[in-house]
Amino acid sequence: MTPLWRLIVDGPVDGALNMALDRAAQLCREDGSAPPTLRLYRWARPTVTLGRFQTDDAVDSGACARHGVDVAHRSTGGRGVLHDDEVTYSVVASVSDGMPRGVTASYRLLSGALALAYRKLGIGAELTHHDRVSAPSQACYLATTRADLSLGALKLSGSAQVWKGETVLQHGSFTRSRDVAREAEVFRLDAEESRMLAQHTATMSGVLDSVPSITDIEAAVAEAFAEALAITLAPGDWSPSEARLAAELLRQAG
Repeated sequence: MTPLWRLIVDGPVDGALNMALDRAAQLCREDGSAPPTLRLYRWARPTVTLGRFQTDDAVDSGACARHGVDVAHRSTGGRGVLHDDEVTYSVVASVSDGMPRGVTASYRLLSGALALAYRKLGIGAELTHHDRVSAPSQACYLATTRADLSLGALKLSGSAQVWKGETVLQHGSFTRSRDVAREAEVFRLDAEESRMLAQHTATMSGVLDSVPSITDIEAAVAEAFAEALAITLAPGDWSPSEARLAAELLRQAG
């Protein structure tokens, strides 16, 4: 029998709640009260998520207000990401679920599933082979790491990760389109950094003749994870304990 994982597909949700739900799933998996989970979700409004070591001054608050961009904090590391026209995924699983111990090995396994999802959508994504920092900016998409997926020299998507005991949380984006001018304002990019953001990144709308629908992306990601991880995904929902914990995490975040 293949291992059974839960699949949660959420509609557009507030950014802070999205991050609290991801963290609650990880904490509940670690204490054994929740199953391993693949979650696919969206955003009620454009939202910057800041890595756990970033502060609010990583973004221009005035630009965020002008563009209607929310700001939320992640439990995972990395630089800031502006989420909007995308499908976001999160994976929560423990070593007992077959997740390799440690950042490098787990990234490699999960990135294989992500690359397969892109291929199902008609994009020949590959795991990035070398780290590259294009600018000292707070924006994630101006740097590439070996946890990212690329199309040739172009960065397609990045992922962020955190471990709690024996359990990993990894999340990242399948980006349909990007508003470079807005992102540049939000992260205070200068002209050269804006040019690099436009020229060194790729989106589905930029490489495909027809942009996949949200539903098509969700289906491809679910199929790819089931195939690459040799698991069975069963549709599920949040448990009462996860919902309560997410609410408590939101209160603590203020």
